[in-house]
Amino acid sequence: MTNPLRIQQLMKLVDLTRLTDQDDADAMQLWLDKDLAGAAVLPAAVCVYPAYLAQVKSFLQQGQYAVKLATVVNFPTGTLPLAEVLEQIQHARASGADEIDCVLPYQALLSGQTEQVRQFLAAVRQASAGLSLKVIIESGELVTCQQISKATELVVESGADFVKTSTGKVKVGVTEEAARIMLAVIAASDRPVGFKASGGVRSVEFALRLVGLFEELTGNLATPDAMRLGASALLNDLSQQLDY
Repeated sequence: MTNPLRIQQLMKLVDLTRLTDQDDADAMQLWLDKDLAGAAVLPAAVCVYPAYLAQVKSFLQQGQYAVKLATVVNFPTGTLPLAEVLEQIQHARASGADEIDCVLPYQALLSGQTEQVRQFLAAVRQASAGLSLKVIIESGELVTCQQISKATELVVESGADFVKTSTGKVKVGVTEEAARIMLAVIAASDRPVGFKASGGVRSVEFALRLVGLFEELTGNLATPDAMRLGASALLNDLSQQLDY
């Protein structure tokens, strides 16, 4: 049995996520009532599509939940024009978002357009000033260790607050190998940079291994300011373990 304190630590790292394509306001409300209102320990954030930001913001305020509100932009393919991504960020800010999860244009990176990616990240960082910015590198689509490392370096260089592994919308999500590469770059940074593991974090055991990697390679304790776990099913698993 996992130590209850470790379980509570994991719960506080979770970005409770609902990015279901076939959804509506009623389904969102049911999810909030079940997974957030019923949580034994509150997650770090709730992450939803931009269309539901106002609804979720109202829910959080009415329930006085001390939980950050996150949304996604340039999602999930990372191929939207920069002007449209900046509009998405502006809308997210106006709708009450605290955090932005933005997909890196990883296909441009794969085709060697490094400077274009660098300029994209700089513009996104400027547009999201005052908000926490997590950049998704889509590690499962990057072919080599060098590409994962380069993508992470570009995100760190841009001033983003977190480097995130995956959208959860491609075949390969977070892996321990990719996490190790990303964390090595983060550990070598001359400023604090967070790490978010997402896409396939479905078991307590896997989440614990990722937290262990984070703490081993960075030398820091996994707190919500430094590490997140993007998960939709993990919180229930964690809550059940606390009840045993």
